[in-house]
Amino acid sequence: MTLSEEDRRIRALRPARLRVDPWQPLGTIVEDERQPDGNLERVLTVFLAGSECPFTCGFCDLWRQTLDGPTPEGALPTQIRLVLAGSDVGSVRRIKLYNASNFFDPRAVPIRDLDEITQLVAPFAGVTVESHARTVGPRCRDFADRLAGRLEVAIGLETIHPVALPRLNKQMDLADFARAAQLLRQAEIGLRVFVLVGTPFVPWQEAVAWSVRSVEYALEHGASVVALIPARGGNGEMERLAATGEYQPPSLADLEAALEQSLRLGGGVVVADLWDADRLPTCLPCQVARLERIRRMNATGQAPAPVACAACLAA
Repeated sequence: MTLSEEDRRIRALRPARLRVDPWQPLGTIVEDERQPDGNLERVLTVFLAGSECPFTCGFCDLWRQTLDGPTPEGALPTQIRLVLAGSDVGSVRRIKLYNASNFFDPRAVPIRDLDEITQLVAPFAGVTVESHARTVGPRCRDFADRLAGRLEVAIGLETIHPVALPRLNKQMDLADFARAAQLLRQAEIGLRVFVLVGTPFVPWQEAVAWSVRSVEYALEHGASVVALIPARGGNGEMERLAATGEYQPPSLADLEAALEQSLRLGGGVVVADLWDADRLPTCLPCQVARLERIRRMNATGQAPAPVACAACLAA
């Protein structure tokens, strides 16, 4: 994909890329995840080292742990094999293969590796991969047909805010998202969606409301799971936007409120991503209690009583 002038401007602000070994996974997580039926399912997430995404989203920092070139053939199966050999996966029902790019981009996932990947994940009832809406197509359907389990595709919607979405340089509009969602629905492939909290270009007073509206849009288009992701800095562009007043880091209270309000929508599972959530701006006396409240909402889909904090009331 040819880089646009905006792509080059954003990339010029980036800090140095981290060194990545394409033959070693970046990391793994095993956790319980609430399902639409309310039950908890054991899930293994594998963070794969591979080629950088060709899209230059202004808020993204995932490129820092990607390769500056195509993923070598055989590298991804090797990484998956290492994880499965070193993990206790007996109780795991689903595996997520997250490669910080697009699973259906041959530069990121070589076509010749798909057969071996399919064989490696055959023991799992569900397989989740990530993709930009515009790379969801025939290759996605073909991969779903090869799997023993059911495929789920995770897509970043980010926001439906009419000003913010086009300015994120995501090179996706709502029509692209709706087309991908329809294709997945027709192919009986699951849809997981990422929505930002604290999206750049959204007035901070409206940040929570627009996150909830975006969750509602995702659910209306067939998402069975929506994950709320706090927008974070670290890529250079977000720092520039913060300096111009076009981005304000979301607080822990923002994430908590967006999740609580989204749970009232019904129709699917909504969870908050707690990766680095302890770094979000917050009232320190009640930080631990608020994080625990979010964890309970993630696990149960129900909102416990609000955290009572004297420091917050006095502020």
